[in-house]
Amino acid sequence: MLRESENLDDPERIEELRARIRSKIPLRRWYEECYDRYQACLERCPSEGIALEIGAGASFAPERVPGLVTSDLLPYDGVDQVADAMALPFEDASLRAILMQNVFHHIPDVGAFLAEAQRTLVPGGRVLMIEPHPGWLATPFWTHLHHETFDPQATSWRFDSRGPLSDANGALPWIVFQRDRARFEDEFPGLEVASYRVHTALRYFLVGGLKTWSLIPSRGFALATRVDAFLSAHCPKMGSFVDIELVHRPTRTG
Repeated sequence: MLRESENLDDPERIEELRARIRSKIPLRRWYEECYDRYQACLERCPSEGIALEIGAGASFAPERVPGLVTSDLLPYDGVDQVADAMALPFEDASLRAILMQNVFHHIPDVGAFLAEAQRTLVPGGRVLMIEPHPGWLATPFWTHLHHETFDPQATSWRFDSRGPLSDANGALPWIVFQRDRARFEDEFPGLEVASYRVHTALRYFLVGGLKTWSLIPSRGFALATRVDAFLSAHCPKMGSFVDIELVHRPTRTG
């Protein structure tokens, strides 16, 4: 059983996390949807370059995204490469895509990561990040019931971190790409926000995330998906997650 008192940054936890995701069918299907969006993003990317998943951890994305290179800051067994998102070990213009799920808000200096994305992506390359969003239903949960910090009032894009999973600011995606959008565009002119799509009002919470329980039985996931799609279409402010897609548009010099 996964306990909050355990060291979140202990690489030995990875097999337990992987087993939880695979055995809990509604949660696995939610992950599969995320990986299908990885694949859809790749279809919008150039064909040359490496497709990289950052913060792969317990990910099984390569099973649905052939050729994906997985990386993580922690030396998890089975991850292709140990890599720091703030100092990527890749050449300039060598990546066709950077894909990440629930990772951006754990990066203690997201400006450094964005600079690395701008450096390493090929022209037309993309970043897809699937992240928390401060929707009507999610904000009370993220603020009061989740173990991670969620601070939409933070004035800085940085935070002190004891480890890659121990600390975070779940509001950072909204802060950078919505509240501080003008600053983002000024500091990273080579990265353009192609889309900011809010979704998933209820399902992730009803599934129970990485907890042992789920309020949605396996057979009820399709119905819950239709309800979530309806809510997202008719009331986006209820969305609890967001897909943020960036495209690399190199700026001309001289």
